Amino acid sequence: MLIFPGNAARWKQSLTEKLLFGNEPTPELVAILLVYFVQGILGLARLGVSFFLKDELGLSPAEMAALTGLAALPWVVKPLWGFMSDGLPLFGYRRRSYIFISGILGGAAWVSMATLVDSGPKAAAAMLVSSLSVAVSDVIADSLVVERARQESQSNAGSLQSLCWGVSAVGSLLTAYFSGSLLENFSTQTVFLITACFPPLVSAVAWLIAEEPIGRTAPSLAGVKGQLQQLRAAIGQKAILFPTLFLFLWQATPSSDSAFFFFTTNELGFPPEFLGRVRLFTSIASLVGIWLFQRFFKGVPFRRIFGWSMVISAVLGMTTLLLVTHANRSLGIDDRWFSLGDSIVLTVMGQIAYMPVLVLAARLCPAGIEATLFALLMSVMNLAAIASHELGGLLTHFLGVTETNFDNLWLLVTISNLSTLLPLPLLRWLPAANTPIDENAKSEPGSIPVEA
Repeated sequence: MLIFPGNAARWKQSLTEKLLFGNEPTPELVAILLVYFVQGILGLARLGVSFFLKDELGLSPAEMAALTGLAALPWVVKPLWGFMSDGLPLFGYRRRSYIFISGILGGAAWVSMATLVDSGPKAAAAMLVSSLSVAVSDVIADSLVVERARQESQSNAGSLQSLCWGVSAVGSLLTAYFSGSLLENFSTQTVFLITACFPPLVSAVAWLIAEEPIGRTAPSLAGVKGQLQQLRAAIGQKAILFPTLFLFLWQATPSSDSAFFFFTTNELGFPPEFLGRVRLFTSIASLVGIWLFQRFFKGVPFRRIFGWSMVISAVLGMTTLLLVTHANRSLGIDDRWFSLGDSIVLTVMGQIAYMPVLVLAARLCPAGIEATLFALLMSVMNLAAIASHELGGLLTHFLGVTETNFDNLWLLVTISNLSTLLPLPLLRWLPAANTPIDENAKSEPGSIPVEA
């Protein structure tokens, strides 16, 4: 079949509109999407890490929660990586070189997990390096996404974020089931070595980033000072400060994830293969959540979508109590089927709730300091996630939940779910409308209408 120029143009237009959500396909877009794709692929080792910490290193639920939180520290200082990228070029480039180095670091971290790690401190160090690798590449990709997102029309708001997270979900989907089945047949060390093959792919596409070489390799003091002044002015705006505080308080509530992992493996006896199957279906559910947001909710005002998603997520989260108390058995529902269905519903709702976070963060960023400010906003979210893990670990220890005692797990789950409703009275801190910062008033408080 001959492909005529007219047909090729129609195919390209169809690809752009339906598959890429209206984003023009370019080599740089390919590089951006591969960064997010690899982030999803790295989920291949997620179950392996959990079983490695639990079974081979003998950590308790509280210790695992604490270590998991500490390993996320590189994501808290994301503004540093954004600042370095914006103001400190390496080898003549502000973006390409950081992408390249991050891929090398990631591969090395997973190799060390497979060959050198035999204690909690060593595991924390390797996980820190791996986290650093992903955080740096994520900052660069985020900065490029924000630059493009600021040019989106209101009708296409969030389309690029939806595309990027969709690609990440596809990466998770491709490795979800195998993360469990591999553990059934191979050691965790083998899984870590397989995972080490993917970060270097990020290094391989670094040169697709559209960037002209910079002559100087050291930051200009005047440029650094100006950047800091811009950042300080942006942070001082009520339009940025209050939404950021809201997002932090919402995400910093205690998590019961680590204790629940021990419950499903030690109490319910779920094998790695089944947990991998759950991850497979939740990855599909994540894609469904992204599609639902893009199709039905991207134009809903921030206050409304955050308010409803918080309430619905908290209510649905309480269904976990049926599994924890074994009430599902009284209803004639098998543990595995109930766990699978519950995870799917919660994932769809969670993805719909999280997409507005990305859109809001991109809309809050003034031009000129996109990488640094977006990284700062995302680092606040990551700090909240660490606080959530650490508070969850403390609460787990306080309630006496261990690897064998789950008597108070129902209370931990209840507190974790209900605490997510605490920021509801602060919804007025969010913008009244889904509009970007006014470029002509970006140094003035209240560029986006918020109520203090």
